Parts: sequence; C-alpha cells; structure tokens
Amino acid sequence: MNNIKKVILTLGLAAPAACALAAEVSFAGSSLQVIDITPERNTGLDHVFVAYDASQLSRMVISGAGAGVEVSRYSNLGGGYAEPVAVRQEDGAYVVDRPQGDMGYIIRDGDRSTCIWLVDYAAHRLVLRSASAASEQECENTRINIEGSGPAIHYYTIDGRQEELSREIEIGYSNLEWSDDGEAYLQTAESKTIAHISNPVMLTPPLYCNSTMTIRGDRFLAVWGMEQTVESPLIYANGLDVHTSVEQTNLPEEDPDAPASNMIKTDTQGLGGSAPADMSFRAYVTDAVVHNEWQIAADEQFEYIDYRFNEQNLDYTFTDEGTYYVRFVGSNADGTCEAYGETYTVAIGSSELRIPNAFTPNDDGINDEWKVGYRSLLKFHCTIFDRYGTEIISFDDPTQGWDGKYRGKLVKPGVYFYVIEATGADGKTYKKGGDINIIRSRKNGTGGTVND
Repeated sequence: MNNIKKVILTLGLAAPAACALAAEVSFAGSSLQVIDITPERNTGLDHVFVAYDASQLSRMVISGAGAGVEVSRYSNLGGGYAEPVAVRQEDGAYVVDRPQGDMGYIIRDGDRSTCIWLVDYAAHRLVLRSASAASEQECENTRINIEGSGPAIHYYTIDGRQEELSREIEIGYSNLEWSDDGEAYLQTAESKTIAHISNPVMLTPPLYCNSTMTIRGDRFLAVWGMEQTVESPLIYANGLDVHTSVEQTNLPEEDPDAPASNMIKTDTQGLGGSAPADMSFRAYVTDAVVHNEWQIAADEQFEYIDYRFNEQNLDYTFTDEGTYYVRFVGSNADGTCEAYGETYTVAIGSSELRIPNAFTPNDDGINDEWKVGYRSLLKFHCTIFDRYGTEIISFDDPTQGWDGKYRGKLVKPGVYFYVIEATGADGKTYKKGGDINIIRSRKNGTGGTVND
C-alpha cells in the first residue's frame, strides 16, 4: 500500500514555478574559489557553480532572502522530482550543510525562487598527457588525438534537459592563409576551442603547413592557477589548397584599340583572341601539395585532356584557332587528395588581316604611322617600296609599322607599295600587295589645311 502511494505521489509531482533571482548563494569550506557561471536564460537556472572538490564544501549559504526559505535538491530528472533538504538559520542567513555536487538546488523564498546547479569538478578532472596526429587523416580536416582525460561536464535544467558546460580547452597552432594583396600564402597563428576531449579532434580547415599543437586548459583550472599545457611533436600538413593566376605576356603595349589584342577571361564564355597568344600560368600551393599538373582540354569538364604538364608554373603559346580550357591540379604524395585552381578559358579566333592604304606622317598624333590590323597571324612579312622599286623598310612583326621615314628622314608625299605574306592560326595564307598613299597636310593662308 505504501508503494502504491509513493508511485501516485511521484506521478503527481509538478515542476516548480519559473525561477526569478531571489537570494544570493555562496559556499564555504573550500580553499579554492567556487566559480560562478551565468548559464543561458532558457535553462531556467540563475547560476552554475563549479567547485574544485564538492566534498570539501562545508556549507551553502543563502543570504538576502526573506523568512521561510525552503530548499530542495534535484538530479538529472529535473526540478519536478526535487526533494527537500535540511535548512538552518545562522547569523541572518540560511545554511545547507555539506551540499552535494553535481546536483541542482531550488531555493524558494515566498513566491520567488533561485535555481542553481553545483558542479563537482573532482568528478570530471582534466588531465593532459600528450597530443599527436591521428593515424588516419582526411582531405578536408586534420585529426589529432589528445591523450588524457577531459570528459564533458553536464548539468541539468529545471525541466531535466541536459546541457554541457564548456571547458574551453584551447588548441593553438600555425597555419597558412592566402593573401590576395601579396599573392602568397602567409603563416598565421590559429586556435580552436573545444568543450571537452573527444578523439579525434578535427581542425577545419586542415593544416596547410607543418605545425606543433599546444593544448592548454581548461578555463576552470586557469582560474585556480592549475592550468595544464602539453605540446605535440611536429604534425605534418595534410591540407591542400591552391591559388592560380594567368597573364598574357605578348599583349601590345601601344594602340590598345587595335584588333590585334588577344583576350582571356576566367569564366566559361571565352572571348576572341589572336594567335600567337603567350600565356604565363602560375600556381601557388600549400605545403602538402607534392604533385603539380597543368591541364589543357578542349572540353570544360576535362573528360579528355589534351596536354598535361607536370610543373607548378607553365608558359604556353596558343597557336591554333579554337577554345581551350586550362586548370591546375595539385595532389598529395599518394594522390588521395586533390585541389583545383580556377578554370581559365582561352579562345583563339580565326585569322584576319586589314591593310590601310593611306596615312599622314606629320607628327600631329593622328594617323602618323602605317600599321596593319590583324588577328591570329603566326607568320608575317611585309616589305615597302617606292615607285622606283627601292626597298624602304621590311619587318616580320605585325605589331610594327612604318613612320614614313627612309634613313631617318620623311619621304616625299605620294604613292608607295607594299607586299605582305602571312599565315594564320587557322591555316589561312595571305599574299597581299597594294599601294600606300602618303598625304602631307599643311596650313593655308586662311587657317585651313591643304593635303599634298
């Protein structure tokens, strides 16, 4: 019969009213500070106290409360299952002798309550012995093992919900970070904070450079002047990261509006350019990248790779018409991890040759030089003659031109002749000949110009 009554009473227990801070709580008997942590509001608790060794506490002192204080104690079942504990008065305060650790306490003061949880740190001590790299690693993170003990410290809310009190164990190490300004990987000091020790500990992003690990903790031992520190041996980088860049080295520096410009961009559209296009591809890699490869393919998915170059930096000249995709792939020693750079689109257009038939070399900054317009010419030769067949100038570079001079002096206005032979990137051949009219402008008496 008594057992039946006990079950009925247990089932009928109601959760306590919401806690609202009504009293101040302190502890006596320990030579070390009892640490006061403010928990999240949704826990229903006003304080979480951490005692170095709860068995050393002689009493819990409740001050600032009114008359008729009642105290109950609960476990992981929550405040609905709280049991009353003995309370005595002493010097205007209320005292609970020998409070038990890893328990919650509800202090009722009339229609108000103060709710706390008391952690017994002695039951969850941190012990750091050593740290090392885990035997198995992944591409996306670096795994380390911390030898010792540092289990999760749990406490329970009024409604019996389990929460964790973070130890704030700090892991310090070095890593690499990409700098756009410096176009280089720079070493940085990094840290990761963990709530407790649970192996393996994963660092994300992974180690991009070799580094030692310094494990320091926890925050409670730091307050008590007992903080522990261990340092790992050198842990080798396993993380792969790459950045790439490209520069066209044979773009003409002058006459930017000329149709001779080769073009490149880093999206999938591709723009028409001119051959030969000299490209300088550069890759910047982290320490774990052992194998370097530039790939050139005709399809953006790189299902069929036309060329592979096992080098970190690549200088390549595109000479044939078409669209090309270029990317860098870095991999680790056994090829289990890979990192990819940007995909560059290089589009070489069909050949073209345009030849002007007149210019005015009078140093007025307008049409002072005779130059062809071109695109994707692999071979080029031009010779210019006067009407008597005398060779005035010849050149093999289509970016060059004629300034209207022969042996350092301007030639007379009139008709001159050119012969051009060229070959395009698309295989087209050009054999052109024609006249060049030199027009000399001069001022007339009325302020106008007259062309000779």
